[in-house]
Amino acid sequence: MYKIQNKDAYIAHLENTIKDLQNQVKNLTEMLSIIRKGKFASSSEQTSKKQFEGQLSLFNEAEVEANADVSEPIEEDVKGYKRRASKTKRDEILKDLPVREVVCTLVEEDQYCGNCNTKLKVLGTKFVREELEYIPAKLRIVRYVQTVYECPKCKHTAYPYIMKAPTPSSLMNHSLASPSSVANVMYQKYVNGMPLYRQEKDWERLGIALSRSTMANWIIRCSEDYLKPIVEYLHKRLLERDILHCDETPVQVLKEEGKAPQAKSYMWLYRTGNDDKPSIILYDYQPSRNGDHAVEFLKGFKGYFHSDGYSGYNKLSDMIRCGCWAHLRRKFIEAIPSKSSQDAPLTLAEIGRNYCDQLFHIEDSLKNLTSEERYSKRLELEKPVLEAFWCWIDSITALKGSALGKALVYANNQRPYMENYLLDGRCSISNNAAENAIRPFTVGRKNWLFADTPKGASASAAVYSIVETAKGNGLNVYTYLQYLLMYMPDTQWQSEPELLEDLMPWSPDVKEECKQ
Repeated sequence: MYKIQNKDAYIAHLENTIKDLQNQVKNLTEMLSIIRKGKFASSSEQTSKKQFEGQLSLFNEAEVEANADVSEPIEEDVKGYKRRASKTKRDEILKDLPVREVVCTLVEEDQYCGNCNTKLKVLGTKFVREELEYIPAKLRIVRYVQTVYECPKCKHTAYPYIMKAPTPSSLMNHSLASPSSVANVMYQKYVNGMPLYRQEKDWERLGIALSRSTMANWIIRCSEDYLKPIVEYLHKRLLERDILHCDETPVQVLKEEGKAPQAKSYMWLYRTGNDDKPSIILYDYQPSRNGDHAVEFLKGFKGYFHSDGYSGYNKLSDMIRCGCWAHLRRKFIEAIPSKSSQDAPLTLAEIGRNYCDQLFHIEDSLKNLTSEERYSKRLELEKPVLEAFWCWIDSITALKGSALGKALVYANNQRPYMENYLLDGRCSISNNAAENAIRPFTVGRKNWLFADTPKGASASAAVYSIVETAKGNGLNVYTYLQYLLMYMPDTQWQSEPELLEDLMPWSPDVKEECKQ
């Protein structure tokens, strides 16, 4: 009898082992599918309209799809019939460019009639075509010459009077650096993603051997002396706002004390939200992903902050955290298996994605409302969808460790934060604002790969802060960088910090001088 029981227990053990191995195979197969999708499939997460229409159409389509701000095509009356206006996209692109007109004429000997040899008169001109002309950059030396004055009456006395004309302060002593040249180096690296070694070749083609180490020194010195005070002032103004978004991304720093060159450091991003005030977008370099860095940076802030599901943000207190539905939606998309037929029944992952889609479609229909109107409409239209979604979440199970299982775990872990955006009409349903703001850094990183020192990484954080804040306020980035480097050396901001307000991207003078 004992042997039989022992045999039954062994069989049960084998059956459990087989089941566990089958689950492992299923999870590994799913993981391989996700990797293949990430490498070879379309990067778009957009759901086709056909997929969406058959599921969760809970609300009036007209209400969801209507947009009062979409203008009708402009029509013109032309001799009894109507036609659409002929203004093209090309006209819109070229409207602000200066024009150089080339008038083509006949040479003197050809200006005679081919029939009677009479001298021809100009009848008029005819437009033929337009071309886009590229004017290459040029270098020149700006030599400052100071005029010296003396009093002719006092020059022969014991107290001669001599006065020198004031000159602008230099960016760096004994350096060729100018506001325009430094601004160009920064613009090429942090906007166009061009590493310094490539810029070195461009400078050579323009006629000067400007080494990458010199350019790196320009960036670091000018960032520390002139841009960081601007960033610190922006930081103070950021903490006064009510809505923030946060995100972080890895960066490799080769010479970080106490860390291997291959170890990850992090660039943190903080930006303002949808509060109808000027945008502020700040980067902060830190050696780790520890949530304490966010606690320190946001010290004094009290309001709503949006983030993804990273647990480090759990350390933030005295503020309301709003979860990101775009991240949750992405989890469900990753869990969607490859389907042999488009007519196959919806999978659980697709149903979860469609719930998220419903929320985003409603949000899109509310984007032109005031924050108060959006708050009311969200409670009316989105609250029922959210209640249905959480009921559905509670009703389903998934294999532990599977992509769907991970999506369910993420949803349940983030549940306390996912509905907080309903508390204020200015809050967002996702953290896409932060992800979009950090993307220029991630694109640039693919080109320059790493930072050499923490000092260089901090300088990059300062420049990116200025660049992205300028973009967020509709400024010409290069012009704004040049503007700051032109005025900061002679601004007495140390004794009068309020002077920095005149250099902010929302200042009327700055908006006029640096407009797109």
